[in-house]
Amino acid sequence: MYLLTIRDGLQTRHIGPYTSPKQAADDLDRLLGLCSDRARWQIHALEAPDQVVASLTPPGDTPARTRLAA
Repeated sequence: MYLLTIRDGLQTRHIGPYTSPKQAADDLDRLLGLCSDRARWQIHALEAPDQVVASLTPPGDTPARTRLAA
């Protein structure tokens, strides 16, 4: 899943979720017409919390949440 973030001055808009970055980019083309010339944008890939914890845990170790529950 992907999330489109547009920052225009002091206003920040989070739009989505999208199933692909192409869908977010297509929507971005439409939305930038409503923003000022100085608007900044970014497409973020959303990650599931369990996947993030698993990627930070060394192989063979148990995640911190599992250790605390025991």
